[in-house]
Amino acid sequence: MKGLLWFLAVAAAAVALALFARYQDGYVLLVSPPYRIEISLVLFLLLVLGVFALLYWFTHLAGTMLRMPANVAAYRKRQRHNRGVEALRAAWQAYFEGRFGKAEKLAGRAWSFDEAPAVAALLAARAAHFMRDPERRELWLTRAENSAGQDRSARLATRAELLLDERRFEAARDTLAELSEHGPKHVATLRLRLRAEQGLQNWDEVLRLVRALEKRNAMAPDLAAQLRTTATIENLRKKSLDAESLASFWNEVPEADRAEPRIAAAAARHFIRLGGCRQAHKILREALQGRWDASLVLAFGECRADDSLERLGDAEGWLKTHPRDAALLLTLGRLCQQRELWGKAQSYLEASLSEQPSRAAHVELARLLEAIGRPDDAATHYRAAADEGLAADPR
Repeated sequence: MKGLLWFLAVAAAAVALALFARYQDGYVLLVSPPYRIEISLVLFLLLVLGVFALLYWFTHLAGTMLRMPANVAAYRKRQRHNRGVEALRAAWQAYFEGRFGKAEKLAGRAWSFDEAPAVAALLAARAAHFMRDPERRELWLTRAENSAGQDRSARLATRAELLLDERRFEAARDTLAELSEHGPKHVATLRLRLRAEQGLQNWDEVLRLVRALEKRNAMAPDLAAQLRTTATIENLRKKSLDAESLASFWNEVPEADRAEPRIAAAAARHFIRLGGCRQAHKILREALQGRWDASLVLAFGECRADDSLERLGDAEGWLKTHPRDAALLLTLGRLCQQRELWGKAQSYLEASLSEQPSRAAHVELARLLEAIGRPDDAATHYRAAADEGLAADPR
């Protein structure tokens, strides 16, 4: 449509010019004594237009020639930029394909073209790292640090991640601390810090970081629960030097984590070791109310304390809902032994063995038989316990 309108406009102008030239009788007189030139008005106008067009063309040509060095430089710069972009794109593709040698070579080419030099150097450093070439990795990291640009966070995050891969956890933590000081705490940074604190076994900080990642919905619930459990168990071990420190830490553990069987069992055994049997039994009762677990039931009968009769009543109450639980029957046998109820203890231990033979049940029954003067029967169960141990560990 636009071309048609231009065609109509030019055609109209041509017709108008032809009519003007046909019916125009005017002329132009140019006098420069002793010369006198007389030409038609139409010819004069055509000459003026021609001169104007000639001057415009000459001026444009001169400007083009004067701008030629700058144009050539700009052209070369565009070519260099295009080659750098293509090299960097190909380097990323090779990196994602696992072709690290080619990725480093192409990233180095992009760096030589000065195309995002810091990013290209970091990419080359990662590729060299995966090829287990620490010298070239450090060379590229140094080049990235010396490159101009606002990429401090990228450099520090890359260095920290590579240090973590080498299990240099303390150096990685220092690098991440520097990164946190100069910018916001991104999710990726928190994940790297979590890896570093795990490697350093700083379990208090691991718990804090796991909770921070959970608040941001940046960690799978199963993984978060596993890390929380591991960190809490390790903290219980560290705090179990004395009963006061252990009790203080346990009071700070969230109720949801206290119900986790592994945590409850670990806490109970630490309290038992420090002589806090009643506190251990309280922990086990609360945990078993939320979830039935054999390890908790077994721990319930380990400590010889003055509340054995109360525990025996609790265990016999659980037997109504778990009548064929081997761990519960074993615990009942232990509790009856503590109360010197030899007949009931023997019945419970034999019932446990009938449900699920175990080394612990054989040992407990052997000790009971020794206590009541039946050494031959006790020896039989000691041999059975040894056989169970060999079956569990064939080495």
